[in-house]
Amino acid sequence: MSAETFSTDDAGGQPDNRQRRYFLIGANVAIGAVAAVGAAVPFVYSWLPSAKARAAGAPVSIDISKLRPGEMLGPIPAWRGKPVFVVMRDEATVKRLEQSDPNLADPDSQNQDMQPEYARNAWRSRRPEIGIYLGLCTHLGCSPKYYGAVQPEDFDENWRGGFFCPCHGSRFDLAGRVVKAVPAPDNLEVPPHRFASPGVVVIGEDEEIA
Repeated sequence: MSAETFSTDDAGGQPDNRQRRYFLIGANVAIGAVAAVGAAVPFVYSWLPSAKARAAGAPVSIDISKLRPGEMLGPIPAWRGKPVFVVMRDEATVKRLEQSDPNLADPDSQNQDMQPEYARNAWRSRRPEIGIYLGLCTHLGCSPKYYGAVQPEDFDENWRGGFFCPCHGSRFDLAGRVVKAVPAPDNLEVPPHRFASPGVVVIGEDEEIA
């Protein structure tokens, strides 16, 4: 009968080659398992929605078919729990917004975070006659009031129509553009939107992804 030879350790004369072999096998298995998990994590995360997508909220449809020039529909707590202002502007207002106004802090909507790319125009909207804004002052989140008429007001004797925040005196024109030297640092935010029909606007959804 053949004999199998083992080497022994110094302490108790027990075989150590087999133990060392088992240890190495176990270590390799453990390392392989960790590598597999590490490779799987990016794959799993690629299937998870981004934080921006989770926070976006569902789109909301608003009927604007009865809105008339000079009127505002809102505030409507419609999108992501925030009030939405929908304004219909007459032709004179649209032409006035196209003119240069040195009193505005950001007339060309340079802050790209405050509106989609398609709203970087004089009206800050898809349609010149329809203005859509989140009804929150960019100072401390108060809700501005709508003063659509061109007439002297207590807060501005040369008022040309727009939004006034009574909390701290911030003012915005009828395109939601902030006036210089007021507490509000930015224009009113324009939410993503598209027109499902001439009388229905969908807040929180772009035409490009609809």
